[in-house]
Amino acid sequence: MAAGSGDAMLFRPSGGLRGSLQVPADKSISHRAALIAAISDGPVEILNFLEAADTHYTLEALAACGVGVEDHGGGTRMITGVGLRGFRQPETALDLGNSGTTIRLLPGILAGQDGRFTLDGDESLRRRPMDRVVEPLRLMGVEIEAREGRYAPLVIEGGDVRAAIYEMPMASAQVKSAILLAGLYADAPTEVTEPSACRDHTEIMLANAGASLERKGLRTIIYPADFLQLESVAVPGDFSSAAFLLLGATIIPGSQLELPAVGVNPTRTGLLDILVEMGADITLEHTHSQAGEPVADITVQSASLSAVEVGAEISGRTIDELPLVALAAAFADGDTTVRGASELRHKESDRISSLIDNLSALGVHIEMLEDGFRVRGGPGILGGTCNSLGDHRMAMLGAVAGLASRAGVKVRGYGCVDVSFPGFREALAAVEAGRSL
Repeated sequence: MAAGSGDAMLFRPSGGLRGSLQVPADKSISHRAALIAAISDGPVEILNFLEAADTHYTLEALAACGVGVEDHGGGTRMITGVGLRGFRQPETALDLGNSGTTIRLLPGILAGQDGRFTLDGDESLRRRPMDRVVEPLRLMGVEIEAREGRYAPLVIEGGDVRAAIYEMPMASAQVKSAILLAGLYADAPTEVTEPSACRDHTEIMLANAGASLERKGLRTIIYPADFLQLESVAVPGDFSSAAFLLLGATIIPGSQLELPAVGVNPTRTGLLDILVEMGADITLEHTHSQAGEPVADITVQSASLSAVEVGAEISGRTIDELPLVALAAAFADGDTTVRGASELRHKESDRISSLIDNLSALGVHIEMLEDGFRVRGGPGILGGTCNSLGDHRMAMLGAVAGLASRAGVKVRGYGCVDVSFPGFREALAAVEAGRSL
């Protein structure tokens, strides 16, 4: 059970989590549906669009650039695209709030527009490095400026785009997506190679919109486009949101939980593989394809866990959920090591540092490694205080830790969960009471 005052929330130890819960729509797919619809010819209906702070910033930015955005209620949005090169220069800087997805993907589209566009955001976004997008776009001839060479605000002068062959130094779906989007406007095919597999929602949606691209292992080639035509998009439930409930039901005894219609794209579900290897009781049922994305009902029951070794080959498929691996490891038998997680240092916060600080404060034996961490399993969570540092995933981690703890966890800065999972506290309360939602 949770209790709060101001922007702090106390999560007390819970009994088993039971019932059926529909998780929010996928944030990554919602962003991409809106962005690719915006450069399509004609209207695109998006069903089950995520109603959250991050995605609303994307819609507001698109509207400021002349894209038609209509709210039809019930999570349905109608985006009237302006074609590949139809964006207009906004009167002021585009405020993207805390949305790292928007500020890293949108420059790929703006690269091919006429005009000058300034992208800015809140203090947290201004601290996040953007050079991993700036550098490859500059190689493609895009005029793009960044504060101190690597921070927002970004200023993009649209125009001619050159094709490039780019090998990414680290796996990042956002960087890959920016390059692929810019490749639509290039003078020849553009090739990008990722060091390990990361989410491919952009490739799937571009293909659905008629873009010509080839995928060969870790290499993707995109060809210049004359137009895109995206059909109606139905967004599945967000696996990254479901992950917190999956883990809670795994480590809290007496749990049995069903999460229907969740996206299970294999580039996103590394956590499933890790938890099952640790001994988790998780099954997928009624798997089907939805606009090229695999979707399934997920059922999870509480289980005993054993330690594992997590390497770089799976970290890219698990990047947003690796902090949950650390929490699972606290309840496992043995020591768990995670490597290949450098990308975590470039999220809403340095998630490795904040993870170490927060779990240590909750009584977990966790050690920082150069590109990851090591957790000594066994004792679980004693309790204490978790500071979100404005990071929605760290706030939700603290909430789940509180339910699984022996003495409760107070989450400071809890309000940032609205970035991806509005109503998370209410969802936890429902499954604590055995209700479906």
